[in-house]
Amino acid sequence: MTDRQRLKEILLDKSYREGTFTLTSGKISDFYIDGKQTSLSAEGAFLCGRLLFELIENAPTHIDAVGGMTLGADPLVTAVSIASFIAEKPIPAFIVRKEAKGHGTGNYIEGLKNMPEKCTVALLEDVVTTGGTLLKVIDRVESAGFTVGLIATVVERQEGGTEALAKAGYTMESLFTREQLLG
Repeated sequence: MTDRQRLKEILLDKSYREGTFTLTSGKISDFYIDGKQTSLSAEGAFLCGRLLFELIENAPTHIDAVGGMTLGADPLVTAVSIASFIAEKPIPAFIVRKEAKGHGTGNYIEGLKNMPEKCTVALLEDVVTTGGTLLKVIDRVESAGFTVGLIATVVERQEGGTEALAKAGYTMESLFTREQLLG
């Protein structure tokens, strides 16, 4: 069994649920994928980290740091950073806050000391529906002087996220589309 096949099994077992759910986007859905249930398990984190690191390694541009919006991206960026270290190609992780820090530096981005100034970054998300969260992250990261070189998700629900990002001038890679995961 490949890493990808095993990750699919874990996602379906731990993260996929049927029912009626209100998504972050406000949409109502008859299924829900709680990516954190997979990315917070030891094996799921390992596989997400390894497979997302492979995407970063194959990106058309060199990636200097990996990050995303808290909370969905937190375990993913940590897993990728660890996978990169094990591969002896260390990439630092960073987290984008939902609200600017209310004290101290007031930053939206945590982990800046580990990132080269004006570097190229990969942005990660566990599940993408409309792409709204990623568009916020892109704005915050670019406003801080960084360049987005790759956007990747574990699951693309195929509900407009890829198209919204493309309209803004970005492409997104996914480990699984909804069709690949559920088909």
